[in-house]
Amino acid sequence: MKILYVAEILGKAGLYAFKKGLPVLKKDHSIDFIVACGDGITGGNGIGRNHAAYLRKLGADVITTGECCFYKKDLTENINKMPYVLRPENLSPQAPGSGSRIFRVGGPENKNPASPKVAVAVLLGQSGFSRVHGDNPFVILNALLERLRLETPYVILDFHAQATGEKQTLFLAADGRCSAVLGSHTRVQTADERILPGGTAVITDAGRTGSLTSVGGSEIAPRIQEYISGIPDWSRDTWADPQLEGVLLELEENGRAKSIRRVRLPVPGSPPPPKEEHSAEDSE
Repeated sequence: MKILYVAEILGKAGLYAFKKGLPVLKKDHSIDFIVACGDGITGGNGIGRNHAAYLRKLGADVITTGECCFYKKDLTENINKMPYVLRPENLSPQAPGSGSRIFRVGGPENKNPASPKVAVAVLLGQSGFSRVHGDNPFVILNALLERLRLETPYVILDFHAQATGEKQTLFLAADGRCSAVLGSHTRVQTADERILPGGTAVITDAGRTGSLTSVGGSEIAPRIQEYISGIPDWSRDTWADPQLEGVLLELEENGRAKSIRRVRLPVPGSPPPPKEEHSAEDSE
């Protein structure tokens, strides 16, 4: 089983990199299943309904989110109708949507009961988030993984967290009970991908899909000024050096990770895509 995790897709440059880079990776690596983090695709923070539908149309089997999951009202109102979009599992049970789900390889149109299934879940860390607060992810971790493993040995966990210590600790707590725990949120790809003794593949942060020459996908000068002035600046995204980042996983039949490999694919050319790609036609 080969699974591609596409790191957080940021703004128009991220969508462009995903659209142009994904076919190349699929051709080169015979990928079976694609997970894409879409927490910052709409304006750099959050994900709208049309962008979620468009990522699905381009090839994402499941879209994960994080603390920005409910920043866009149109997704909040429609997430229950979009089962391929996951918000964090450890949010309030009153929140719409789901934080974990079982997906059949080949998509819902694949009716072959013998086709393998992949479980994907999202957990939100507790450090550094001011607008969204999740329950303790460590408390629900055991029950979550046990429930998913009853359905399939292939279990992928997106841990959307800021503190590296929290991530490293959860990696060790989950080792041997899922195929991979992939860190997201900080938007900087780390070089510590590895397979733990129990067979779980981990990386502190898979990176970002979008502009490399930027501050987390945003224009550089306004973010520098933000640190000088102390005034928050939700700056525009930038097009410099678009690339697709993430990790490529190869899993054994028992669900243990056989390999984990960082992906950083530069995407040639950076003209903004036509406006119609972000219009109402993006929705399903």
